[in-house]
Amino acid sequence: MKVIVHAQETEALVAQLRDAHPDIHISACQTYTDLPAMIETESPDAVYSIRFDSTSTYPADALLGPGGPDWIAVGGSGIDHLGHWDSAKTTVTNAAGVAAEMMAEYAFGSFLHFSLDISGLQRDKERRVWASRLMSPLRGKTLLIIGLGHTGSAIARLGKAFGMKTMGTRARPAPVPNVDEVHAPGELPRLCQQADYVLVSTPLVASTRNLVDASLFDVMKPGVVLVDVSRGGVINSKDLLDALRQGKIGGAALDVFETEPLPADSAFWELPNILISPHCSSVFAEWDAASMNLFCENLTRWQKGEPLKNIVDPVRGY
Repeated sequence: MKVIVHAQETEALVAQLRDAHPDIHISACQTYTDLPAMIETESPDAVYSIRFDSTSTYPADALLGPGGPDWIAVGGSGIDHLGHWDSAKTTVTNAAGVAAEMMAEYAFGSFLHFSLDISGLQRDKERRVWASRLMSPLRGKTLLIIGLGHTGSAIARLGKAFGMKTMGTRARPAPVPNVDEVHAPGELPRLCQQADYVLVSTPLVASTRNLVDASLFDVMKPGVVLVDVSRGGVINSKDLLDALRQGKIGGAALDVFETEPLPADSAFWELPNILISPHCSSVFAEWDAASMNLFCENLTRWQKGEPLKNIVDPVRGY
């Protein structure tokens, strides 16, 4: 069996894969431009690929074209960079869930940043001002999670640990542990009226593009805190910018944007009430090893003819 490991840094990933599967032929590719030629030359059965640069330059055509592999294992959770594929020809899996706990910590770090007014405390420190203030607890507040997948579920667990009321949405509503109420996305206007904190963690698919727009910002509570760890495009950027400028949102932590890297002239940089991070809420020291562990497990399943974990439905997008 032939496998290509496609990532910006491949040495450790290849070593990990070779330890787990010494019986397969492994090649490494570290650029977008070299992958098409390598696929043509190697004719791999599977490609493990991590998106590490712009979506617009990602070599999806080579992976999904006539000479592409039977199986594409996406090293992260998002698959919007692949576009559409024929599931009868190509199996696509992802690593959804591998970084769920880290993303949940990012979310609550962001919530606490605003609830404790860390920026205000820092300003007082810089001015050597001893100004008493009231803390704002998370306990008793309402958390709305838009997208109750692996990450949303992990965030709900932390929400309950903090004593919050948890609500969430999913395309096919069904009970989810640690979530008090589960609703369809169509209920978002009503749910947004109740939420003190809103977490966006839904995949970017046709039905979720611009899902969070002015119509939702207009009904949100004054002072609501918004955290986005989904994909750029789920939140309408223009509407979000307007809502932040007009004070409809108390604060926001944004880890994803429609254009990445975020351009230096973007108006988002100028806003005082937001946190900006470079799409790194899922990135931690052990992430790549955990993702490769899942691939190794799936590779064993593939060789045995067993069902793979995390197969992505091209119609649903997850």
